[in-house]
Amino acid sequence: MVKLENRKWELSHFEQEREAVLKSWPTGAEVDLADAFEFHRSLPESKIAYYKLKAGLNDGTIYLQPRAGVALLSEHINLLSRLETEGEADFLPTTIDSYTRQNRYTEAARGIEESKAAGRSLLNGLPAVNYGVENCRKIIKALNNPVQVRHGTPDARLLAEITLAAGFTDFEGGGISYNIPYAKDVPLERSLAHWQYVDRLCGVYAEQGLIINREMFGPLTGTLVPPCISHAIGIIEALLAAEQGVKSIAIGYGQGGNLYQDTAALRTLARLGREYLDRFGFQDVQLTTVFHQWMGGFPQDESRALGVIAWGAATAALAGVNKVIVKTPHEALGVPTAEANIAGLLCTRQVIRMLNEQKVAVTSYLKQEEDVIIQEVDEILSKVFELGEGDLAVGVVRSFEAGVLDIPFAPSRHTQGKIMPVRDKEGAIRFLNTGNLPFSKEIKEFHRLKIEERGRLERREPGFHMVIDDIYAISKGRLVGKPR
Repeated sequence: MVKLENRKWELSHFEQEREAVLKSWPTGAEVDLADAFEFHRSLPESKIAYYKLKAGLNDGTIYLQPRAGVALLSEHINLLSRLETEGEADFLPTTIDSYTRQNRYTEAARGIEESKAAGRSLLNGLPAVNYGVENCRKIIKALNNPVQVRHGTPDARLLAEITLAAGFTDFEGGGISYNIPYAKDVPLERSLAHWQYVDRLCGVYAEQGLIINREMFGPLTGTLVPPCISHAIGIIEALLAAEQGVKSIAIGYGQGGNLYQDTAALRTLARLGREYLDRFGFQDVQLTTVFHQWMGGFPQDESRALGVIAWGAATAALAGVNKVIVKTPHEALGVPTAEANIAGLLCTRQVIRMLNEQKVAVTSYLKQEEDVIIQEVDEILSKVFELGEGDLAVGVVRSFEAGVLDIPFAPSRHTQGKIMPVRDKEGAIRFLNTGNLPFSKEIKEFHRLKIEERGRLERREPGFHMVIDDIYAISKGRLVGKPR
């Protein structure tokens, strides 16, 4: 492997890597860039994520997108068609199965055959690599809206080749967000390099005037992730992608639960993302924001679950965001049905339409939250650049080794896992333990005082039991996990 550095890949290096990637599974032989470019040029703008997001930026539209993916191609197309027509989804997903995410294409092939025999999906997504370019194009041809690839893959090179050649115009993930929260022992040097390949591939399309939107996965582990952590990682992945020639970037954020903190997070995400892209010379990159409805535990009762979804919808509308990733009332029960997905979409649509003319007022509390997030992100990123001696990719690896970057509750051996989040008395996510994050005394004191305030109110010492209570709180009907 070539030494990792944040530099746009030479075309010769990319083509050398590409030859090996396409030979790694038989369907790679179906990929023909000239044919892929021609197919993309044939698509109407309504099917291209970049143009749709651009229109939304101009008129303030909040788009909705569900999660969905099943093993059998015809069933998958059917499912997405229903989500588009009955659910009124603006963007459509193709969620990839777990075998494909780990590049285990032989097991994925077996899953397809077993699903055919059973007459129902036995995989938790679509094994797109196994189906190949021509089959995946059937998805694009059957639908009227842009389709995004959603997965969780440390090495998504072949998946990107096949799905982009098939006409997908939106691809989610990054070398951090699709490694640390998803994999146990994939070195960051490897995943970052593999995602440089994906981004360089998108850059090759962009050089042909065919702009692929790249979405960074904001929720990370989905549980009590402080805004500054997801912001810092999202901005890093955006900068790495832009270096390889990506021209349309969406950065995600997962709902925390406190309306003012979530509003501050979304406002600062758009602001900081733009500032950092511009600072490093990427003024021509389109930037949008994505809001993920609550990613933690859900109530099992459907009516209560719809309450959680409605709260996420209200937050998105009041805070302002470009796209919402919608949850379903079956979230606590397993893979949702089409009907459950439709219910989540329609519930979200109704709430957003009712709140369309309203926004959260800018109060001193909101301003304080914004100022804290901005300071935290700047302190983290400044140290990342320092450790990388000017090279962002190198800085990422060294920062995770030092704990300057850290993600709570992640399975990866390549993050220290020393930081510990907890809610304050109003439900905003704070740091019980900042680990080795490069925070100033001012920031550490801010978090300490907020948590102590909750401890006094609940008459208990802040600690791990409080964290556990917060993790399960929403599934039990509360935001703050107060003792019974």
